[in-house]
Amino acid sequence: MQDGQLAQARYGSLLVAASAIAFSTTGYFTRLIRLDVPTLLFWQGIFGGLLMLGCISLMYRGETITAFRTMGRSGIAIAILMAFATVCYVVALRLTTVADVMSIAATGPFLSGGLAWLLIGEREHWTTIVASVFALIGVVVMVEPGALGGHIAGAAMAFAMTFSLAVMLVIMRVKKSVSMLPASCLSAFLSSLMMWPASSGAIPSGGLLGELALFGIVQFGLGQILFTIGARLIPALRTSLLNRLQTVLGPMWVWLAFGEIPRINTLVGGTLVLASAIAATLITQSLRPPKTLPRPSPLAPKPLAPRLARDEAPR
Repeated sequence: MQDGQLAQARYGSLLVAASAIAFSTTGYFTRLIRLDVPTLLFWQGIFGGLLMLGCISLMYRGETITAFRTMGRSGIAIAILMAFATVCYVVALRLTTVADVMSIAATGPFLSGGLAWLLIGEREHWTTIVASVFALIGVVVMVEPGALGGHIAGAAMAFAMTFSLAVMLVIMRVKKSVSMLPASCLSAFLSSLMMWPASSGAIPSGGLLGELALFGIVQFGLGQILFTIGARLIPALRTSLLNRLQTVLGPMWVWLAFGEIPRINTLVGGTLVLASAIAATLITQSLRPPKTLPRPSPLAPKPLAPRLARDEAPR
């Protein structure tokens, strides 16, 4: 049983790390695509949602509708939180600097870990907690002195995104026996619906439409698929820590594509974040699964038949 849990933890860590790579392309695509935020988010949701819908249809075949019904109220809550976080993230990047957004997002492991401990009694190994502290230090090193000054609206959007993702991670951990991939798909179309009134009604030209398709499919669709499946298999704190890899990779894609050379403090801080995530993953995979507090949790999941999640287990 323990070997099976360790295998799931490795599989989950790999999926979440891969999702961070996909999410890290946000800065690249927002620089590449010269469109207003509502239109950008509208097409991102459309293409990302179509990819996830196709994936769900292949996984569940004749049970696709049942998969959406089974997600229940928790799935609807996740869809709303995910759509809200997506909108907040892109808007924050347009209202303030990347450093602002990344520094606030770096508090994610502590928010998700604290909420998981308070609400469901989930405790992570001390090595992951220490790694989270070092990752936070690394992000602080990356940020310019005084970076958080003067961008109140952008900072507020970044914090709203971070808190929404922390709550979403806890819900995913509570409902581990239920597939939340349909909820991710619903969130994509929900974000498009939210942005539709303010978006441009014109259909983009061929080249621009292709860029929007790549943005929705790679950054949003693929990222959400990997993240949704992987987050159910590892603790919330570790998920949030691995997701910080996008803090390092985001500036790298912009550097390679647009020639923006990262500052020295970005390289030093990014190395610390990357080393913390890798070290925590390698160490915790060799240890027994994390304990949970013995107290009963009011949010503990009821036993459910894992029929719809059968294709998400590691092979």
